[in-house]
Amino acid sequence: MAMARPKAAGELDAVALETALLEAWKSENAFQQSIETNRNGAPFIFLEGPPTANGKPGIHHVVARAYKDLVCRWKTMEGFRVERKGGWDTHGLPVEIEVGKRMNLMSKEAIEAFGMENFNQACRESVWTYETAWREMTERMAYWVDLDNPYVTLENNYVESCWWAMKQMFDKGLLYRGYKVLPYCPQTGTSYSSHEVAQGYKEVEEPSVYVKFKLIDDSASILAWTTTPWTLPGNVGLAVGPEVIYVRARITEQAENWVGQGGAAVGEEIILAKDLMKDVLRHNVEIIEEFPGSSLVGRAYESLFPDAVPRGDSDTAWTVLEADWVTTTDGTGVVHTAVMYGEDDYNLGMAAGLPAHHTVGMDGAFLTGTHPKLDGRYVKECDQTIIELLCASGGSNGKGPESGLLYREKAYLHDYPHCWRTDHPLLYYAMDSWFVRMTAVKERLLEFNSEVEWAPDWVGEGRFGEWLRNVKDWAISRERYWGTPLPVWCDDEGNMKCIGSIAELQQEVAKAVAAGIENPECPDDVDLHRPIVDGFTLLSDDGKPMHREPFVMDCWFDSGCAPFAQWHHPFDGGETFDASFPVDYICEGVDQTRGWFYTLLAVSTTVFDKPAYKRCLSLGLILDAEGKKMSKSRGNIVDPWDH
Repeated sequence: MAMARPKAAGELDAVALETALLEAWKSENAFQQSIETNRNGAPFIFLEGPPTANGKPGIHHVVARAYKDLVCRWKTMEGFRVERKGGWDTHGLPVEIEVGKRMNLMSKEAIEAFGMENFNQACRESVWTYETAWREMTERMAYWVDLDNPYVTLENNYVESCWWAMKQMFDKGLLYRGYKVLPYCPQTGTSYSSHEVAQGYKEVEEPSVYVKFKLIDDSASILAWTTTPWTLPGNVGLAVGPEVIYVRARITEQAENWVGQGGAAVGEEIILAKDLMKDVLRHNVEIIEEFPGSSLVGRAYESLFPDAVPRGDSDTAWTVLEADWVTTTDGTGVVHTAVMYGEDDYNLGMAAGLPAHHTVGMDGAFLTGTHPKLDGRYVKECDQTIIELLCASGGSNGKGPESGLLYREKAYLHDYPHCWRTDHPLLYYAMDSWFVRMTAVKERLLEFNSEVEWAPDWVGEGRFGEWLRNVKDWAISRERYWGTPLPVWCDDEGNMKCIGSIAELQQEVAKAVAAGIENPECPDDVDLHRPIVDGFTLLSDDGKPMHREPFVMDCWFDSGCAPFAQWHHPFDGGETFDASFPVDYICEGVDQTRGWFYTLLAVSTTVFDKPAYKRCLSLGLILDAEGKKMSKSRGNIVDPWDH
């Protein structure tokens, strides 16, 4: 017998149904009622990852908030009291860049001419540009969160808690100033931390070159490979593996079908790692001799750009050095060393006494005196010029390509770090910065991570765990204007004070005034931003004036302090904080393993010696039709209001 076909109940108007439900929830104050109904229930603490309200909400925010809301509603239905405090991330480059574009202030010089106080006021106002859009989206998707009493990272109470946290790190010996090679963006004029860099890699094709470094006491040349030709004017050393086997190879005949610039003359002798000969050389050669890298150590060679770097009193400049990290996995087994533009280069150079001089300014352009054809030009635009200069060096009348210093060039496809906010290529650049000694707490980070309930679990053990196993010290200072100021004052002799509260700042200012140092007023409601805090001069224990270090902190530090700074801990809200830490639940995209997930754990470990959260739901990324991550910089985002 045939089954009767059910009759249609009528056409469903999903939008009308949703709208009616939203109106009912709003009129009945359902969100607040859900909290009051469970007032006596056990708390379930959810921490909202703070978005920036000076940018429109995107589709990834919609997806993340759906999962956040799902878990919070589920726990509410189980009888838990789930209060959900909203939050706004209001400092840092995202805000500065937006204001800079709008006001045509795209350089530090332009900002300082406009006035730091005026610029920061514009930033303060800008952060609320799209607050209405955020509220509308929040209401439309029925995401229950308290936006009427949010935590806001620019507010004095929040900043004061961040200062207190930094003071704890300082007192534990975890905060230090160092001169290191850091990822640096010439466009924004600031360095970045490793977790910021991890969010900005792009696949790019760039020229790589095999360069001949002519020995001074020998007719042979040592061959080295680099993917960053712009660093060659800063070359001051060559690194070899002491136990790697090298060969001296003589060119016996010219290569056929040569592609690109460069070359070598018949009879010319080249030194490189034996294991890499077949991959590198395009000529027929005969091996003259084999020897370990240790026998090359101390050999001197000619500088590629003689006027670029002064020798000073260095006895080791332009010589071969040994380094255990040199391998034969790629290149030539010889590493060109530019002390100021690579972490390994810098460490080797400092240990060996190589000259440490920049050939590149902080604007990313070659300094005057490097070479007439390079001076004043942006380094990433000079690769071809450098290749041409190498080809012209050493040959007949300065133009013999076969006798020049370039052996080969080839296109190299690789992942290269770009600024996570401007998409500009980063440079690795030696500079002063302040660091949090995360390497000192690595084992605690790993231990606390193992206590977190991850979903999916492979993110915690795999992606995030691997990040922690390779943790680096956190480069926390930024050479910018709008952010939480680094609360460290120094005198000319390197004595330091870290201020952890407004009361402590007032105390230190009063002490300086009593000693005859002029200072502005420091009221209870003093604005803890630049340039106000820059104006306070403190007094060292030796009676010398101390000035604030002119940095703001990584804005990821702000959001990493959210579990306690949202309550103005330790100044207020003690019971509230104690009952809500560690938080029960956080949820964001998997890219936050290099961002907020990490900084939350980093701050809680260094300050409280505890994990910041008990459970973490890590979401996949939303990709476009080509499988690429959606982002504003790529122009491939989807507006949630269009769907």
